[in-house]
Amino acid sequence: MIVVTRLNTSRFAINPDLIERIQENPDTVLVMVNGAKYVVVESMDEVIGLIAQFRARVVSLARGLDAAVPDNLPPEGTLPLRPRTV
Repeated sequence: MIVVTRLNTSRFAINPDLIERIQENPDTVLVMVNGAKYVVVESMDEVIGLIAQFRARVVSLARGLDAAVPDNLPPEGTLPLRPRTV
């Protein structure tokens, strides 16, 4: 989630994966995939920077998880077998 600011100075978090496009004319408008629009104080460049930071944080966290993967997992691309329950 990224945190942005409405024109009335209230802050809210939004999922950047659901942003379809960003318009700036002169206010910055976030247009969501469901058609909702949010006018925010941040410039288009600032919103793009927030999204880039968010994605970098996700990748960084995912890389850190590699070390926590147990050794007893099945080979990549295979599914583990589970006992059938009847």
